[in-house]
Amino acid sequence: MYVRANILLRKFGKCSFNVGKLKLFRTYCLCFYDIALWNSYSLSSLNKLRSCYNRCIKIFHGYKRRDSLTSVLLDSGLPSFNTVLHNSSASFVKCVSSCSNQTVSLLNAVLVR
Repeated sequence: MYVRANILLRKFGKCSFNVGKLKLFRTYCLCFYDIALWNSYSLSSLNKLRSCYNRCIKIFHGYKRRDSLTSVLLDSGLPSFNTVLHNSSASFVKCVSSCSNQTVSLLNAVLVR
């Protein structure tokens, strides 16, 4: 994630926020593939990823290190890491529960118990 944020900063650092920084960040730094399946990771690993996510938001959008994360997220309109994690988990559960595949439905029925 740091690599992606640094590449974006190097290539598009002088771009204004309204022109495309937000879209670029959403496209290249918010793609956590299969984050809903990350149940086996330890809490410390998720905290490190959360810290990385927060730092990359501040660095890419030009905020200072000591700026409040809440105000940064409100100004940029980006979701917090917990929101990204929750939304992807809810989306995954919805997708699995509405699947018509018999194997997936059977696994879902077993796991829901």
